[in-house]
Amino acid sequence: MPETTLADLAHEVRSKNAGPFWVTLEVFLRDTEGYRIAESLVSERVIAELYRVEESTVQIFRIPSLGVVKISFPRPVSQGSPRDRDMHAGQHHVPLARLPVPRPGPERENS
Repeated sequence: MPETTLADLAHEVRSKNAGPFWVTLEVFLRDTEGYRIAESLVSERVIAELYRVEESTVQIFRIPSLGVVKISFPRPVSQGSPRDRDMHAGQHHVPLARLPVPRPGPERENS
């Protein structure tokens, strides 16, 4: 059985600039169960590991009424600098979208 990813639970996972020094990622979940999973799966530690940023710089905004998890963190290089490989931060969402969702354990399936 193929591995379920965060993208499988979402209508959309996207990224964009939040000014020249920050990136914002947004996950729009399909339903309340997907939101419940995403809100517990996406943490400052997970984002820091995925994007190689300091955990203390990661900001996560959970918006249950909209089924959205929004994440912001400093860009590794400023927008438009010679080392900037994604000027609009349009591809930064890919590692988050591919984040595996743990399968429920036997005790969860029967409850």
